[in-house]
Amino acid sequence: MLRRIFLLTIVSVSFLVARSQDNSPYSRYGIGDLLTGQNVMNRGMGGISAAYSDFGIIGSPFCINLINPASLGNLSNTKNFSNTIFDLGTEIDIRNLKSTTTTDKYKATNVLVSYFQLAFPISNKKMEKKGTTWGVSFGLRPISRISYKIEQNSRISNIDSTYTLYEGTGGVNQANVSTGIRKTGKGKFKNEICLGVSSGYTFGNKDNSTKLALINDSVSYYKANTEISSRFGGVFLTAGIQYKMNINRTGCLRIGAYANFQQTLKAKQSSTNETFGYDASGGLIRIDSVSVLSDVLGNMVLPATYGAGFTYQSKNHNWLIGADFEYTNWNTYSYYNQKDNVANCWVIKAGTEFYPARLNAATNKYRDYIKYRSGFYYGPDYLKVVDTRYNYAFTLGASFPLTTPRLIQSRGDFVSLNASCEIGARGDRNSFGLRENFFKYSFGVSMNARWFQKRSYD
Repeated sequence: MLRRIFLLTIVSVSFLVARSQDNSPYSRYGIGDLLTGQNVMNRGMGGISAAYSDFGIIGSPFCINLINPASLGNLSNTKNFSNTIFDLGTEIDIRNLKSTTTTDKYKATNVLVSYFQLAFPISNKKMEKKGTTWGVSFGLRPISRISYKIEQNSRISNIDSTYTLYEGTGGVNQANVSTGIRKTGKGKFKNEICLGVSSGYTFGNKDNSTKLALINDSVSYYKANTEISSRFGGVFLTAGIQYKMNINRTGCLRIGAYANFQQTLKAKQSSTNETFGYDASGGLIRIDSVSVLSDVLGNMVLPATYGAGFTYQSKNHNWLIGADFEYTNWNTYSYYNQKDNVANCWVIKAGTEFYPARLNAATNKYRDYIKYRSGFYYGPDYLKVVDTRYNYAFTLGASFPLTTPRLIQSRGDFVSLNASCEIGARGDRNSFGLRENFFKYSFGVSMNARWFQKRSYD
């Protein structure tokens, strides 16, 4: 069953990615369009992650927190629900771009894999008897995407009309290894503290080109092309903490914080200035090279991000509410010692989750295992071309179990189809240039199963 679900997911994702069509003009600046960093479950709650640690009816984590590694400390290796988690997410991003100065409109669609992550507990029985649990995860996810193709027609006074084509591709990705450890205190309330760290390799590319042609009915001019291509990579570090306080008779309050520290990525850049023409099939033919530079060394500096938040969960785990605040210091960003049209930004997130089933209560009703979520987020965009644009969205989400209640209760195995949607905008009618109305639909599969445990009886 798990193999069939996994294969179906991979085939569906491959098909969707092959059909993606994207053109985002603002991805020309900074590191491009920033992608949603949370897993599909968190996206349905406005993106809250700082203090979120997912638990189900049997106390087993169903998903992996991609933002705060401290939550990995909740993975257990000896309890009845000790399982390995595989988490895969995809995203369909539909944007309607509308000019605020003309009647021009454009629709862009993109489909991509958001992340894949594997997590498992590594604490032993001796550690857990003393109230300590330890988990590890690793995976890969994209951070940003550069994809644009812009045509511009203009006229140079007293000379000729011009045609300019701006194109760009690339983006930033991260391969990560994360770990988190939890210590449960003694006493009446047994409060818990979790500490976590995530590190790995940030890598990507940034390729830009500008093609210029003079348009004249009687004189033929050479076309000009300027291309700049760079590759970069470096180590990143993220640290997080979560503290859980059990509130007598009502539930528990969890407070969390994380810091993704500033990174300096080593880069190599190649640039070409040339004149060119087109062959019969439309391919580019170089006529003459004005200048060519290869493997020019430099740095890309990515800013630090800090976040904090809380969640409150009812005693029977039916209700959860939470909120986050996140701040990124984009004023420290540079690319080959050059600044860009970026500015410091912040975002406020809030969300809620409802789970009909009661903790440790047996039920055979399928609907009791469905989780429902909603939320919103609001804050200024990190790109500031002329004025500050604000990003905002309302979110909805749900998780649908693909395993039977019997397997969930007896073995703790849980396969869930997760879905969420975001409806919002970047900018408003008063924004300069473009306003983007977007709809993002995310879906994925979380597999919580006993993959690496030896059975005493089968």
